[in-house]
Amino acid sequence: MNALLVGADRLGNIPDVLHNFGIRIAAHVSGRDTTHQRRSTPLPSGVGLVILFTDFLGHNVMQRFREAAGKQGVQVVCCRRSTCALQQALDRQMGSRCDECPRRCEKASGGRRRASSAG
Repeated sequence: MNALLVGADRLGNIPDVLHNFGIRIAAHVSGRDTTHQRRSTPLPSGVGLVILFTDFLGHNVMQRFREAAGKQGVQVVCCRRSTCALQQALDRQMGSRCDECPRRCEKASGGRRRASSAG
């Protein structure tokens, strides 16, 4: 799944958390641009998830991206910009979908990679 990340200037370890859920970053927008506050633009094509980092966004910016996601039927996740907060938000939002996923990625192990045991 491709995601649009909104908020924060730097992502730090967030791409690693997203990778554990099988999520690719399609685009990252800081939300500082004043045009994001005034008008609602369509989301980039192929985006299936919008992640809003609430501690770096104003209400108007969040509202515009929520509206755009709603118009396009795209799922929205809101959380603070920390790996723990993102992990918890994705667990709540996508937990049941991950259990049914045929990929069985590292999410099932809580983001930690398990060493395979032989025998």
